[in-house]
Amino acid sequence: MRQKRKVDRSNYLFDNRMLLALIIPLVIEQLLAVLVGMADSIMIASVGEAAVSGVSLVDQIMVLLINAFAALATGGAVVAGQFLGQKRTEDACRSATQLVWFVTICAIIITLIVYIGKYFILHVVFGQIEPDVMHHADIYLMIVSASIPFMALYNGGAAIFRVMGNSRVTMQVSIIMNIINVGGNAILIYGFHRGAEGVAIPTLVSRIVAALIITVLLCNQRRTLHIERTLHYRINWSLVKKILSIGVPNGLENSMFQLGKIIVLSLVSTFGTYAIAANAVSNAIAMFQTLPGMAVSLAVTSVISRCVGAGDYEQVKYYSKKLLKFTYSCMMVTVFFILAVLPYILKAYNLSDKTAQIATNIIYFHGISAILIWPLAFTLPGTFRACGDAKACMYISIFSMWIFRIGFSYVLGKYAGMGVFGVWVAMVIDWLFRTICFLIRYFSGKWRKKAIV
Repeated sequence: MRQKRKVDRSNYLFDNRMLLALIIPLVIEQLLAVLVGMADSIMIASVGEAAVSGVSLVDQIMVLLINAFAALATGGAVVAGQFLGQKRTEDACRSATQLVWFVTICAIIITLIVYIGKYFILHVVFGQIEPDVMHHADIYLMIVSASIPFMALYNGGAAIFRVMGNSRVTMQVSIIMNIINVGGNAILIYGFHRGAEGVAIPTLVSRIVAALIITVLLCNQRRTLHIERTLHYRINWSLVKKILSIGVPNGLENSMFQLGKIIVLSLVSTFGTYAIAANAVSNAIAMFQTLPGMAVSLAVTSVISRCVGAGDYEQVKYYSKKLLKFTYSCMMVTVFFILAVLPYILKAYNLSDKTAQIATNIIYFHGISAILIWPLAFTLPGTFRACGDAKACMYISIFSMWIFRIGFSYVLGKYAGMGVFGVWVAMVIDWLFRTICFLIRYFSGKWRKKAIV
């Protein structure tokens, strides 16, 4: 019998301890983001339906912007990571400086556009909404829009720390930001009985604090990656183009994904109140089921970009498989835990029997599908982006979303009479198609030729 040759991995870039030190803070950070989002929605709900509606309308635009800046930050992280892998630390620091400046300038321009186009957003984009809802949306938009540059700056800085393998800093800053946010909401809403501004002001303050902290930390010249201490910025188009080559396709992919969610949500609303409630509860619980996968996907960018920069594709394959296995293991534990406590979670929502039964069916279906398919559909493409192969991910994801997620939602949900459950089946079909395409792409090896530095 032929023995398997033992590979010496003592010189590999990341050992198990380093990987856990990177991933565990990311899991905590993702968990905090979800929990704080839920806490925000519960607190604003106490103000009234008009406030909830106004805030949620504006948040749809903010989510699009957050995704766009996160995509640009990913582009900067890939460039810096590949430079670090080549041991070109000075170039990595230059790319970090370019990312921070470029993303902040873009965010300031977008903020000005939002303020100039406020009337268009409130009256055309949001359409005919009630005066109370309009009032809260107007206040919330005016205050939260001021936080856009700080949000972008924080995203850029957090991506740089992650590519250094130091996600503990981003977790700590995130904890501070979320304490300010939740604490401020509680004081202004319950203590001073404020409306939309009670949610908006703490959001603005928390993002300003987070951006300032992350910037000060990045100015420390003793860190592996740091930014230049100067207010004299000169754009380096060569580096910016490299950042955009990853950031733009990733941003378009994320934006199309959010657009798809909005279109599908409008379809769900035609199925009745019970379907809307079941879908909303299922979405909230499903976020927890995929939470470990989201955290590992962030780690993939940091790990794989360094390996690509080093020109070691054996390490790329090794860590891709290792992180995929880790994702599968974590999601299995998370999903089975959530399914075990699901009756208690649904009881807390005080749903009708019909709504609770539909939500149960959806969560079981989503959970099992997530264990089997999600990592290959969403963690594996992180390897391609870290290698510079972002366009392929964009083409596959956008095609799959429009044809399967949106198209099949109408086919199964509306025309086949499956209702809201059919929408979730369509989503899993979308995952399955992505998985097939990404596996074909992986085994073709074309992603190996896409390094950008």
